[in-house]
Amino acid sequence: MSLIITFLGKGGVGRTTVAIATAKKFASRGEKVLLVGQDPGPALGLRLGITPEAKPQEVAANLSVVQIQATTLLEQNWSEVKKLEAQYLRSPILKNVYGQELGILPGMDEALALNAIREYDQSNRYDVIVYDGSGDINTLRMMGTPEILSWYIRRFRGIFVESDIVKALSPFVQPVTSAVLNVSWTADNFAPEQTNEANQILEKGRAALSNPERVIAYLVTTPKPDAVATARYFWGSAQQIGMTVGGVLLNQGETTESLVTEFNPLTITSLPTTDENEWQPLIDSLPNFRESKDVPSPISFEISNKKIKVFLPGFAKKEVKLTQYGPEITIEAGDQRRNIILPPAWSGRPVTGAKFQNGYLEVTIG
Repeated sequence: MSLIITFLGKGGVGRTTVAIATAKKFASRGEKVLLVGQDPGPALGLRLGITPEAKPQEVAANLSVVQIQATTLLEQNWSEVKKLEAQYLRSPILKNVYGQELGILPGMDEALALNAIREYDQSNRYDVIVYDGSGDINTLRMMGTPEILSWYIRRFRGIFVESDIVKALSPFVQPVTSAVLNVSWTADNFAPEQTNEANQILEKGRAALSNPERVIAYLVTTPKPDAVATARYFWGSAQQIGMTVGGVLLNQGETTESLVTEFNPLTITSLPTTDENEWQPLIDSLPNFRESKDVPSPISFEISNKKIKVFLPGFAKKEVKLTQYGPEITIEAGDQRRNIILPPAWSGRPVTGAKFQNGYLEVTIG
């Protein structure tokens, strides 16, 4: 499995340059690296002096580069959908719809990119995957997709299984699916057990996202107030999807007491101004990305005290909202929501208290 690193920050703060330097740093240490570019524009290729392709191409020892092309990925994935349809349906209806005809809808880019990163990770060809995405809320929503989809499946499948219609029709599910789809399904196929392939993929994605040794983000900023405020917002939003932020990379300025206070307890690393063709000073200044284990965890459970602590830096108390529905609690901060499943020992117990202090939301379960 790979270490997946991405960078968050306002546009124009140097995220792409930092991503390239990071990939070069790992490659120089003998680790197999894949640099993944999301932006279809020419910036990545110009900085590397190459023309990136839709398939990984080796550009230096241990370093490969790929540029996400949503149309190509959509065509490839559509072919897989048609294969599945042909496998399970006697009369496929999609066979005359071709991937080359399909356009890209909003949100498809991120979904296709996430699946591509998952496949590169599963290939076991790379020790490190450096993802140079949009670096904003879209990147965070992309990374949080496994958590969000898992919630939708969990909630709506439960409602579906418990509905009177399903209970009434359950005796007919198997013979109908056998005759029409040429498969043998029963109502049990819609049960909540995490047994199907989709849920296994989602669960692996959730586990990887919450493990800083597998997925980690770094904030990139300049000393300008708008860049700092944006980085802090993305910091808090990253915690909302359960992704660890390992530190701050400061471009075009020196660390000040004010910046230390803004990003406490993260370590701030000042980056030098470098020539376009001179990467070594920047590479040497980068932190050790594999030693970010002392940063605050997005969420922690204190079982003995019946408390949940959620780290939400960058948000004020009035921006945080807590609600509870059944065995889960929902935390809303900024433009993100997070659903937290209560441990089995707390199932059925209500929230009896909550306070927001020093960037932490502390929830007490009765």
